[in-house]
Amino acid sequence: MSAAEGGACGDGRPSRYESQKRRDWNTFGQYLRNHRPPLELSRCSGAHVLEFLRYLDQFGKTKVHAPGCPFFGQPCPPGPCSCPLRQAWGSLDALVGRLRAAFEENGGRPEANPFAARAVRLYLRDLRDSQAKARGVAYDKKKRKRPVPPPPASASTAVDFDSCQQHHEYDSILMIPGGVSGGGGGAGAGVDQMVCDGEVHASGAMIPLSAFH
Repeated sequence: MSAAEGGACGDGRPSRYESQKRRDWNTFGQYLRNHRPPLELSRCSGAHVLEFLRYLDQFGKTKVHAPGCPFFGQPCPPGPCSCPLRQAWGSLDALVGRLRAAFEENGGRPEANPFAARAVRLYLRDLRDSQAKARGVAYDKKKRKRPVPPPPASASTAVDFDSCQQHHEYDSILMIPGGVSGGGGGAGAGVDQMVCDGEVHASGAMIPLSAFH
């Protein structure tokens, strides 16, 4: 198993992603233990995940302007305001992804994964849209361009061959001095004969150097 597949660095230590996922899982477990009443993981639902995400807002560092704030919708406000700090949508979206993976790695069933609940997905989508309006930023996801498959090798080869043949048979015409058809004199003497270089090469004939002088 490679280091990437095992989630470890080359020296055997866990990767940054694995370390962060473990910390997130421990934080969520502590939240469940401190819950009133305490919650078991098997009884955790999407509603409890939403409570956890809202609980994390008190530790946020992102200014999210309220609709009545004069800086609402401005990406670079010129001064301070009293709007609260929140968790950024991108941070929560990544957190949910790590916890969704950790839940199944710790024995949870995929069909019962609370982090994959529809309510959680809708909450993150609404949070993305509301923060985009409040902060004046866009979260447009770039679409990946699908690679264009190359043409079949046989077809491209056939096209190149045909064009090559056309070039040799029709494009290049050589002027060979007369005397070729008449045995040295007679009606054919002194008359130039136009011959395709493709035909010359095909017949195996050699073009004398005198033909180019």
